Amino acid sequence: MRRTWPEEFNSILDGAEEVTIDLPAVVHDDGSRSEAVSRKALKVRIATEDYERIWPLAEMRYRLGGKHLGEAITLITTNPHYHRWHPADGGGEERVSDSGRQYTTKYVVLHFLLDDVRETAAA
Repeated sequence: MRRTWPEEFNSILDGAEEVTIDLPAVVHDDGSRSEAVSRKALKVRIATEDYERIWPLAEMRYRLGGKHLGEAITLITTNPHYHRWHPADGGGEERVSDSGRQYTTKYVVLHFLLDDVRETAAA
């Protein structure tokens, strides 16, 4: 099934930083060994309230448009292989509203796996 990233959440990806996630090789209990893996990802810092809005999209693959056309993302939340890149505290910022009230915006740092999904067509 091809899911497209909901347009209403495009702003979340606006300031995304492209990073590489490196998973080391692992020796399993049975003596077998998995190879080291490098994956492209998008790293974003978003307000906690935005994170709560996109939580239902976690662990599902979505195709992107715009500058990331031909790529797909998957929000990492609970996958044990990517534990270091699970959502983490992104700090907070103190601000003052137009009415003069002080408030704090809390942030979350999260990663989306980034995959190339371009399809080749026979000429």
